[in-house]
Amino acid sequence: MNLPKKSWTMMYKIYKHVIPTVHEFITEWRELAEKIPNEELRSQALMSIDSKTFHCEGGAVYALLSGENFREAVRFIVAYQTISDYLDNLCDRSTSQNPDDFQALHESMPDALTPDAPTRDYYRFREEKDDGGYLKTLVNTCQECIKRFPSYSAVHSENVSLSEMYSDLQVHKHVKEPDRVPRLTAWFQGYRSRMPDMEWFEFSACTGSTLGIFCLTAYAAGKDTMTKEEANVIKNGYFPWVQGLHILMDYFIDREEDKEGGDLNFCFYYETEEDMLRRMEHFFHEAEKSLKSLPDSAFHRLINNGLLAIYLADAKVKQDPQLRKQGNRLIRSGGASTVFFYLNGWVYRQVSKT
Repeated sequence: MNLPKKSWTMMYKIYKHVIPTVHEFITEWRELAEKIPNEELRSQALMSIDSKTFHCEGGAVYALLSGENFREAVRFIVAYQTISDYLDNLCDRSTSQNPDDFQALHESMPDALTPDAPTRDYYRFREEKDDGGYLKTLVNTCQECIKRFPSYSAVHSENVSLSEMYSDLQVHKHVKEPDRVPRLTAWFQGYRSRMPDMEWFEFSACTGSTLGIFCLTAYAAGKDTMTKEEANVIKNGYFPWVQGLHILMDYFIDREEDKEGGDLNFCFYYETEEDMLRRMEHFFHEAEKSLKSLPDSAFHRLINNGLLAIYLADAKVKQDPQLRKQGNRLIRSGGASTVFFYLNGWVYRQVSKT
């Protein structure tokens, strides 16, 4: 499968190959989730699949990098993203606010990235435990996939590094509300000297994306030989700027919803709306620069443009005049390809009802 370098060929491959394959695997996980014995765990698993399928659709675009291992790469991405979305639901709507519980649940994420890592009792700190093997099956599926990828050993350490930051974020942001910001700011201090100039909430956003893991793993699936140095270049291409843009866009469109629900939203910590928009534009342009150093840079820059578009095509933006005005400013930052992806994304959401 040739790698798309133009926006229209990218959309063709997404509609023709990526989305149908994603839905094959999503259907299998939904059928398994329906059999979860515990009512609460079953409810959260099904809700995470039904409301967040687009995360798998977007992430699976990276499978286009994996050549003959395309299907296995999609299988991995769907399984790993399903773990992420399921755990996010368990923590967001948790019957506990115990950081030990959140930490134990998220042990599944680096385990899923480590061939032959034994699975653990991920529910050991919570009352709801009987998921019928759902989470362990997701972990084992990821492990089965990465064992088949010829260069996975080269990306393993970078994947685990990204996964551990992601897991730490999920613990800190889901504890009791008075503890969240103090924990997140203290956590940031341990990384501050290694990061470009940014605030603690921007750093948190940078750690909250799975895109770097999907990109690294897809390359490992498609390349017969790959070095750890190449893996480091790819990781640095995505972290922090691309991943930060991804999550800031997610929070940008959810601000009203999060305000009503009293949820943590990193966009709330900008002093003004103008500061927020200026920094988001900065993240976009820095992401563009960082992606220029990657192999297949045209492909990666298309994805960066698509990140703006897929979120700004959301119905929440259409329904809010102020949000729509701010979104139009960000679309202009992305240029013609962002406009193309935006129009396609909007049409797809209308047709698919996602």
